[in-house]
Amino acid sequence: MNNINIGENNKKVVLVGGCFDFIHFGHISFLKQAKSYGNYLIVALESDENVRHMKGEARPVHTQQQRKEILESLTLVDEVIALPPMKTDTNYVAFVNRIHPSVIAITEGDPMKEKKQLQADHIGAQLIEIPKIHTPSTSQLAKLLGLE
Repeated sequence: MNNINIGENNKKVVLVGGCFDFIHFGHISFLKQAKSYGNYLIVALESDENVRHMKGEARPVHTQQQRKEILESLTLVDEVIALPPMKTDTNYVAFVNRIHPSVIAITEGDPMKEKKQLQADHIGAQLIEIPKIHTPSTSQLAKLLGLE
């Protein structure tokens, strides 16, 4: 993982995190809106182990390396950081402290909103909640395709 310095080259860093198992319209809409709050978008990409823990044994469909390459191919994404398996909130707090973004963007209804708000408050970042759009989620698409 690289260290990002806020203010370096006039970067306003926006940090988002997630599984991004297979990219769909909702992901693109979220990433575009997140990027609009800054000029350098970093995606913290969950490990395969964490995706399995959150989404079930049939997931992820793509490996972390494949998901990373897919995200890196999107012109609106400036950097993708493949996270190691993280077991505790302390791991995430340390990661956010190292990146020290100006903005942390989350999706409306994020179950970790309170924890992410505390992380944002700790480093003086703004937490932005981006409204969900009505489109099938990755989990819904996986079920439709018979992958789950």
